[in-house]
Amino acid sequence: MKTILLIHTGGTISMQVNVDTGAVMPSEKNPLMVEAEKLKGFANIIETEIFNLPSPHITPFEMLRLKQLIDQYIQEGNIDGVVITHGTDTLEETAYFLDLTIGTTIPIVLTGAMRSANEIGSDGLYNLVAAIQVASSDDAQGKGVLVVLNDEIHTAENVTKTHASNVSTFQSPQYGPIGFISKSIVYFHHSPNHQPIFPIQQINKRVALFKVYAGMEPDLLEASVNLGFDGIVLEGLGQGNVPPSLVPVIHDILEKKIPIVLVSRCFNGIAQDVYGYVGGGKGLKERGVIFAQGLNGQKARLALLIALNHLNPEQALHSIFSRQEKQL
Repeated sequence: MKTILLIHTGGTISMQVNVDTGAVMPSEKNPLMVEAEKLKGFANIIETEIFNLPSPHITPFEMLRLKQLIDQYIQEGNIDGVVITHGTDTLEETAYFLDLTIGTTIPIVLTGAMRSANEIGSDGLYNLVAAIQVASSDDAQGKGVLVVLNDEIHTAENVTKTHASNVSTFQSPQYGPIGFISKSIVYFHHSPNHQPIFPIQQINKRVALFKVYAGMEPDLLEASVNLGFDGIVLEGLGQGNVPPSLVPVIHDILEKKIPIVLVSRCFNGIAQDVYGYVGGGKGLKERGVIFAQGLNGQKARLALLIALNHLNPEQALHSIFSRQEKQL
């Protein structure tokens, strides 16, 4: 039987509905912590709670703490896999952060719930059992950080939350899940591409994220630079375009050696340097804007943040974002 490190971080999976107010709130004691007996049949469980936070409260600093804890257990060499329970709002971001920064072949699986522990039809414990099954599977080794909910297995890089409340909220647009769980069977139907790891020891840089919109004012980008942000991610229009009003300030920011990463704000498709008009992707790329194909805005922000906090930022920038182009 495999030994699985089970780390609780909080989120709906560890919350309960207040019967008086109807509000979903964190409990004084994480209700999952009393379910250990039900999990013993699936793996030897080492259980710990690093913090108990709603996922909107989680920042890259908590993500780094989580990475450091996992690194510690991996170095001790007494675990075969890791399962993390997490709130769903920022689950994909924590998963992708860990995917880029932890170098290991052992399975690391994040899971959560859309219904709190005492709701009818609560999905938390079911998702947790499924995640433990995946983390215990030999076939999950070497596939990077995975996300498991609703009987589906997704990669950290591609998965995103698509619905505010539905239990099937986690999807991988364009790509789909890489496997599924059916009762006691864990089945992978394809494997993700390998990606390099960029370990970081601290976070002392800041990256701003903006969704581009029609007639967007350049003041927002100027303000982020004046406030000391070290990088900018833009969710561009269509295949990677911006209003002409942004072009001069984008040029000025790049002249200051502040990197700008561009993704598409579209749910499907990728950012490409196609259009040649003012604000089109072709001119933006020629000026030095980095195109992050296949990532959404929140993940591109984390990728840029990790690159800027790496010991060799230029090399990390090139490795992370050139890989995005090569794999598509």
